[in-house]
Amino acid sequence: MHTAAVKQARRATLMVFFANGLGIGAWATAIPPLKQALALSDASLSLALLALAAGAVCCMPLSGRLVPRVGGTAAATKLAGLAFAVLLPLPLWVDSLPLLMLATLLLGGANGLLDVAMNAHASTVERRWGAAIMSSFHAAFSLGGLAGTGIGAALLYFDTPTAWLLLPTALLALALVLTAAGRLDAGADNTPPAHGASTAAAPVAAAAAEGAAARGARRAVAGLAVIALLCFLVEGAMVDWSGLYLASTGATAAAAAAGFAAFSCTMVLGRLLGDRVVRHCGSRRVIAGGAALAALGLGLAGALPATGAILAGYAMAGLGLSNVVPAIFSAAGRTGSSAAAGIAMVASIGYAGLLAGPPLIGAVAANWSLRAGVGVMAGAALCAALLTLAVRRRPADTATDTAADTAAPCAAPAAAGKSS
Repeated sequence: MHTAAVKQARRATLMVFFANGLGIGAWATAIPPLKQALALSDASLSLALLALAAGAVCCMPLSGRLVPRVGGTAAATKLAGLAFAVLLPLPLWVDSLPLLMLATLLLGGANGLLDVAMNAHASTVERRWGAAIMSSFHAAFSLGGLAGTGIGAALLYFDTPTAWLLLPTALLALALVLTAAGRLDAGADNTPPAHGASTAAAPVAAAAAEGAAARGARRAVAGLAVIALLCFLVEGAMVDWSGLYLASTGATAAAAAAGFAAFSCTMVLGRLLGDRVVRHCGSRRVIAGGAALAALGLGLAGALPATGAILAGYAMAGLGLSNVVPAIFSAAGRTGSSAAAGIAMVASIGYAGLLAGPPLIGAVAANWSLRAGVGVMAGAALCAALLTLAVRRRPADTATDTAADTAAPCAAPAAAGKSS
């Protein structure tokens, strides 16, 4: 039975995830009118978007150190959420490319800090909850993204001036963060944990054990980061290339647009059901099985370049990847020296994959074919699955297992070999 306080903390954290998705979805709809309003070329717009990514990449590694200095994950989530909501409309209020790059750099930095802080806080709430619930937070982000896109589309339909396109969403996100702010750490025990392992009786042995544990944790988090890199690479490439690949096979414009929609819808569905799946199967099997399903779907899309097969493959990829990142973040939060430090490392490296995916697939398409690029995406997902299985074979490494994994395993033979 969960206490009212932890339920309150969970609801507040869901609100912050929804607010972040809301802003990101609205920003995506504002990019075309922003480009037109400032008369930006494709190259100039890419510089502004690069500044957005650079802000996030620079701030994510710093967030692991920043979180404890501002008072913990709840305080960091509040501050980063407020900064994100306040800065969201700023890029639409500038009148030159240099100022736009500065605005997107600041917005990207706030988003990077919020990404790490809210996931680290979700990890602490999950620990208090006592069962896997990380997928529900990411489902809230995905639903927020859909809502933000819908609001942005409605504002464009009514010919809202470009400068005001993001203001309603920013105000809504700000209201959500302010509402959640006082409840994020409801009932939490903020007393620092006692470090009694290094007793006077055996200081050397205790220090050696702590050092070995720290090294093992760093290796585990590094493995999670590589898996995240591969999966984010696929996600990033899907955003830019899924429709283009369909169009290259002769699909209609409507069918090409439906490609990413199929990927996104099954991802939302998977995340809505993800907590139950993780509790039943265990996070390691969810990561490995999800990545394998994505590889199978993308392999189908590449092997059978017909519209129906490609859409089915995209849907499989979205379903497969839906709970991989939540499970990785949850594991990183449990495995690192702190939840913020573990998630900061995984998010920073994973985000690099998100940035590298589109140009990598573009280079493959330019030198070979876009169909070969889809094959590379399938290969990346397959590598993620195999790496997860390879890490699983190390008996001492339980980085991606949750406490609930042993309670209801997917299959008795696999559970028999799991270390507690």
